[in-house]
Amino acid sequence: MNQLYLSGIYIYPVKSLGGISLDEAEMEERGLKYDRRWMLIDKEGTFVSQRKYHTLALLTVSMTNDVLTVTHKRDQEKQISFTIGEQNGQQIAVTIWDDHCKAIEVSTKVSRWFSDFLEMEVRLVEMPETEKRAVDPKYAQTGEIVSFADGYPCLLIGQASLDNLNEKLEQAVPMDRFRPNFVFTGGNPHLEDSINTFTLGNVLFTAVKPCARCVLITIDQQTAIKSTEPLKTLAGYRTVNKKVMFGQNLIHQGSGIIYKGDELQVRTWKPLT
Repeated sequence: MNQLYLSGIYIYPVKSLGGISLDEAEMEERGLKYDRRWMLIDKEGTFVSQRKYHTLALLTVSMTNDVLTVTHKRDQEKQISFTIGEQNGQQIAVTIWDDHCKAIEVSTKVSRWFSDFLEMEVRLVEMPETEKRAVDPKYAQTGEIVSFADGYPCLLIGQASLDNLNEKLEQAVPMDRFRPNFVFTGGNPHLEDSINTFTLGNVLFTAVKPCARCVLITIDQQTAIKSTEPLKTLAGYRTVNKKVMFGQNLIHQGSGIIYKGDELQVRTWKPLT
């Protein structure tokens, strides 16, 4: 088998907003540093995402020093910035799927900007360092924790998997539809499904669960326009137990810096079924 190399590292500081491509990233207990540490919530404290509010795809995120800036892709003058760590001190009970945890609002000014953009009342909150949101115990190994990601610290996808999908589509889609943290080159399509454990640098990863895909992958990240693809095509050959699978959810042990170009060294493979 040919060697596998990390070709992309991505973080999504604000859940469901645009991602940032990195050449190197720090792996922390919750996942990659700054990944999904902020999240929009509605009046009930429930997370807000592109699944329902497609226009969130039009908001891009950048980080310079200790400042995070959110900008409208079509109107660069529409932007809001805040300092990393900026909080108003008030703890709020929030809900992500079936999980309940605590968060802290960044500021009323920032929340008002997002409320104006979505034309509904929302607040931008940050996960405090003291919050310990647990990974699903059915898949956790040593009590792993996660940020505001859907359920797992990281997501892995092979470039060959996307290339294979695009061969079946009339119009190719970019990797940003699938919001991975790690993309690797080498190997056959969906090789990630066969990997059990691997290392990147000094960090040991375990692929614990295939990623079930939803309507979010049908939203064009540049236009916020929704279609039927690529979910329709994927459903034709990647459906397992009535769920469309693409990519692998990861848990990990250890911390350290991971670099684009690192070799993904497979330690163990899943047994053949």
